[in-house]
Amino acid sequence: MKKKTALKCIIAVLATLMMMTSVACSFQKKIVLTTGFEEGELFKIDKATCTTSEYMVYLVNMQNMYENAYGTQIWEMTTSDGDPLADGLKETVLSRISRVKVMNLLAEKKKVELSKEDEKLAKDAAKQYYGGLSQAEKDLFNLSEKDFENMYREYAIANRVYGFLVKDINPEISDDEARTITVSHILIKTYRVDSSGNRVEYDEHEKADARAKAEEVMNLIYDGKKFDELSVEYNEDEKSSFLFRRGETDPAYEEAAFGLATDEISGVVETPDGFYIIRCDNMFDRDETDQNKLAILNQKRNEAFEKEYNEFLGERTGNLNEEAWNAIHPVNDDAIHTAEFFSIYGSLFQ
Repeated sequence: MKKKTALKCIIAVLATLMMMTSVACSFQKKIVLTTGFEEGELFKIDKATCTTSEYMVYLVNMQNMYENAYGTQIWEMTTSDGDPLADGLKETVLSRISRVKVMNLLAEKKKVELSKEDEKLAKDAAKQYYGGLSQAEKDLFNLSEKDFENMYREYAIANRVYGFLVKDINPEISDDEARTITVSHILIKTYRVDSSGNRVEYDEHEKADARAKAEEVMNLIYDGKKFDELSVEYNEDEKSSFLFRRGETDPAYEEAAFGLATDEISGVVETPDGFYIIRCDNMFDRDETDQNKLAILNQKRNEAFEKEYNEFLGERTGNLNEEAWNAIHPVNDDAIHTAEFFSIYGSLFQ
């Protein structure tokens, strides 16, 4: 991937994370800016607290992870809304660590605890992470190995409570529900893009001409012309073949495509983008369908979890230390390069 493209991707990822509603938005609606904090506290959610030092562990690790992948110039860029990407990082970290704190409160309510094995893994993770920190990083965080152990415990509990809440979500997912198909198509558009990049819909006369052109192509297919050759000549889409599953495209297109057998060709299908003629290249891909079943299962589990999580979150009250929050900025120090906090957790707890 070219660097410019990679930077666009990470901007999109960060912008998406900034819009997370499960924690960031719901939590911030209940934030009360206050001065009633102990020294070093950044926020409270009910009886759970987060220190500035804990927050900085998340911030520095996530900052360095992005910089290792995309370079430090990433923070010179802005989101599509014109907001500095560095500010987006702050919000993303707040969302992530506040979610961990809320999930620990939920775990307490559900009586979810770590196993002895998990407790040992938290100690091992803390020892490994703390042992790899430079003196400059230890000075920045001002946390002990025991503090890191508690952070790993909370992170592990957050993951365990998710598993506890979704363990009974195992719906039967049929092959047809999960079916993934591969198709090719010829598109005759009913819109154009002007010099400013704006989409302009055809008028009724132009749409009628487009339909007539699509029907002309359809007649050529009936006369025995090869679909692929006609696609090269008539297709107005940048792509002519793609793989998809239900719910990923226009309903009319989906209905026509999923009604075809392999090598069968549809009639003219009208969509908001124009008139399609669709050929089914593979009506059933076993491997892709099995993977899609897993994706659907995970989606249903996530939906079930988010419902219970958000109901629990709605009863919580959050308080943010405004003065401490405004003083936090991404770290610009070559001696601070730690980026292994989350990867250590993943390697040990997997």
